[in-house]
Amino acid sequence: MKNEKEILKWLNGELSGQEVEDLKKSEGIDTFEKIAHYASHLETPKVDAQAALAQFKTRSKYKKEPKIRTLNFKSFYRVAAILIVLLTSAYFLFYNTATTFETQIAQTKTFLLPDESEVLLNASSKITFNERKWADQRDLTLEGEAYFQVKKGKTFSVKTTDGVVKVLGTHFNVKQRKNYFEVSCFEGLVSVTHNQKTIKLPPGKTFRLINNQIEAVPDFNAQNPSWLQQESSFDRIPLDQVIAEFERQYDLKIKTDGIDTSKLFTGSFTHTDKNIALEAITIPLKLSYRIEGKTVIFYNYGVQ
Repeated sequence: MKNEKEILKWLNGELSGQEVEDLKKSEGIDTFEKIAHYASHLETPKVDAQAALAQFKTRSKYKKEPKIRTLNFKSFYRVAAILIVLLTSAYFLFYNTATTFETQIAQTKTFLLPDESEVLLNASSKITFNERKWADQRDLTLEGEAYFQVKKGKTFSVKTTDGVVKVLGTHFNVKQRKNYFEVSCFEGLVSVTHNQKTIKLPPGKTFRLINNQIEAVPDFNAQNPSWLQQESSFDRIPLDQVIAEFERQYDLKIKTDGIDTSKLFTGSFTHTDKNIALEAITIPLKLSYRIEGKTVIFYNYGVQ
């Protein structure tokens, strides 16, 4: 191993690039890299490495019991590395309480939040929240789509990249996908904040954003979103969004051949039979399709 002076310079970031490369070739460098890594993630009192080392050597030099072997420099830092690993593990165990629920393609998941509010997570979606703070702050982050049945209590917030949804106790659905954001209220009252503007939705109302443009949406009288019945429904939605939803429900990719994917689609498709689902999408748009392995190709009638 290199001498102590070079190691201290490395830990303090005082070595040149070439000196660092030479040091990395030394025996035992893994131990010191672990020390540097874990130390950088902990908020601990700053220690003067030179002073600490000098003090340690002084204590070792003047010990009254010469038979006791003093720790050498390498052993000192190995012990330090172990202590840092233990401290880091304890920190994440007791303070990092982020909880995540996630689904993959063609998968849904139902779970309860700490206040027994129920969440139904659609395919390819993710929810993250802080369980430790939940009693005081009912906040969570959503990527994808979820249906919420919220217990009454403090304000309940769903944060997405396109807006924030807040309620006290209600049933509502939030869908946040690429270039698409939609919130539908099924019970109670929902407030949606987008671009610093807040809109309140009573039951049967929907807020929809496509390509960052607010779209008018007819009222509805359904009791819950269609995807809970294994079906995706659309009302004047661009075909590219319909295709993306199909790909989330089936482990297939769709390619379009000479088709305008901005054309609007109204209809639905099942999540239980890919052929019936493909026909439900293509027939109303007067399109054909063929399946090649795990790829589906959409094309216009009469074009092969």
